[in-house]
Amino acid sequence: MKEKPYGQRESLWGDTFVTVGMMGVKNNIGTIKQEKKRSIEKIYIKIMYVLDPHSEAIMEEYREQRPMFLNAESEIKERLCSCLADAGIVVASVESRVKTENSLAGKLELKGSKYKSLADITDILGLRVITFYFDDVDIVASAVERLFEVDWENSVDKRRLHEVDSFGYQSLHYICRVPDMPYRFEIQMRTLLQHAWSNMNHDTGYKSGVEIPREYIRNLNRLAGMLELVDEQFSRIRSELTDYRRRMQALVASGNLDDAPLDGDTFRSYLDLAPFRPLNRRIAAINQAEIQEVPLMPYLAALKDIGCRTLGDVQRIIKGYSEGAYQIACYQMGLTDLDIMASSVGPQDLCIAFILKNGGGRTGLRRLFDQILGSSEANDMMAEMLVEQSTSFPFMNQKN
Repeated sequence: MKEKPYGQRESLWGDTFVTVGMMGVKNNIGTIKQEKKRSIEKIYIKIMYVLDPHSEAIMEEYREQRPMFLNAESEIKERLCSCLADAGIVVASVESRVKTENSLAGKLELKGSKYKSLADITDILGLRVITFYFDDVDIVASAVERLFEVDWENSVDKRRLHEVDSFGYQSLHYICRVPDMPYRFEIQMRTLLQHAWSNMNHDTGYKSGVEIPREYIRNLNRLAGMLELVDEQFSRIRSELTDYRRRMQALVASGNLDDAPLDGDTFRSYLDLAPFRPLNRRIAAINQAEIQEVPLMPYLAALKDIGCRTLGDVQRIIKGYSEGAYQIACYQMGLTDLDIMASSVGPQDLCIAFILKNGGGRTGLRRLFDQILGSSEANDMMAEMLVEQSTSFPFMNQKN
């Protein structure tokens, strides 16, 4: 009987025929018992790869130790994620994998003689930490050094391998050990953009199986340079923003409010000083109400809208319009018998007093209410009532 070519051969276990060609194995593996599955995988490897007896011995060791690698994968990944979380290090993702049998066979076919045993292959178990920022890679590396024993001789920082006029793959690779495990494992650390570059370059270059023309290599290198620049700029912008926040916090703490522009960072630091507390306590005393703290960040937009550009402007409104705000609150509180008051009443009534005193009228009040309460027809009614009542407020008849 004429022998069938690879991809069409059949093997008989009991009364079941199973095709062991490349597609046949993949399609039928899920329907065969576990011991038959392992037999098929071995045949598949023999069909696809040419391995010498030494490499075959390494493959057998891998098959025996694979359950151990799978257990170690989950345990080591959990330890790494917990370590990063405890240190307050935010990363894009933590990935892990145990090298597949096919992948290992391909590696051994190319350079099996390089390895004396499975223990010499350091990437059977691999983890990858992907950071958002370039400078976070070194922070993650420090955490890894504290958590695992690093094999420095076999670890490599590929970020430092490029010449000054070259660009390309950048990643920090640590080979690590843990007690009671005879096999080492690899942890790769790189940024989100480096990860994207690696995947794109791998798919377009490494996996293509053909030599890439020179002009395409040049374009890939140009893209690598652009991504490297973007990576560095993201980290630089973050550092500059961090420095800015610290400077603004120092300005607020020192009382130099006119030098502090009114923005989200400075206003948040300003609120830590509780600038509206004295006014709120005075208003709460009208009905002996309890003050309930609520977020005041929504008033940032309202204060900007009435012309505040620095924290000094906000401070001047508090100083100049607190009496008017109190008079408005007396009118409002007189309409209710509530014994709980939100901490937003103070800044709200300050804005109302400013708008009324400076001629903003019904339109200005409606705009304020839409900003802090959300758009509603009821806002127009409240604005109209306050405008009608404003003539009875003593502060409206006083000169600035």
